[in-house]
Amino acid sequence: MKERHLKILDMVNEKDRISVQDLAVRLGLSVVTIRKDLEELESEGLLRRQHGYAAKASPDAINSRMSFRYLEKKKIAQKAVSLVEPMETIMIESGSTCALFAAELAAVNDVTIITNSTYIARSLGTAPGAKVILLGGDYDTVAEVTTGPVTELCAREYYVDKIFVGIDGYTEENGFTNINHTRCSTVRALSKQADKVIVLTTSDKFGKRSVAKMFSSKEVHTVVTDSQLSPEYADILRSQNIRVELTEI
Repeated sequence: MKERHLKILDMVNEKDRISVQDLAVRLGLSVVTIRKDLEELESEGLLRRQHGYAAKASPDAINSRMSFRYLEKKKIAQKAVSLVEPMETIMIESGSTCALFAAELAAVNDVTIITNSTYIARSLGTAPGAKVILLGGDYDTVAEVTTGPVTELCAREYYVDKIFVGIDGYTEENGFTNINHTRCSTVRALSKQADKVIVLTTSDKFGKRSVAKMFSSKEVHTVVTDSQLSPEYADILRSQNIRVELTEI
């Protein structure tokens, strides 16, 4: 992704809605160039164009969530690739960082991915090195994910060494949490079919608590996050026997 596209996404996500003229002034570019950039970003589902403005995409859409801290998520995804062996079968749930990870993994490794994310299944459709097993269930057309008892039933047919998941918060007192209780329940069910739970998340989630408990600290094997994780939280995680993998600065 172009550096200026990242800057545009940061400005849109910060303000929810920003004018094309304001973007042009702040970036030192022509209005014509900004409009072309917005067309490209909208085609990728990362924002919405309105008359004279750029606005956030639907907050539940995975592309919209992916646009937040995109560069950090990309580095986390690249770091996590080293945790997967060639020809391995793994599970990946539907988080935005997980989707970036799936794309990075499929580009360099022959793997089988079991997932409840139709976004991941669709985006890897042309990846020659990846075989995708999509779990059925109740389909959320906006988030592009399956959840519920059917998804959980399908997951019981498989056993893997690793599952990669995203979170919305972590505190020492409450463990790993998620904003969506339905997704949380499904992810917990998927994790029972894996030996190791590996969390992929940006460092801004530490110190925050969401509404639904996903995992206790003892249930998580590894956390992969960006280099801005505070030493305090790195020490807390390691003291609870969680492996911590940090991206390079």
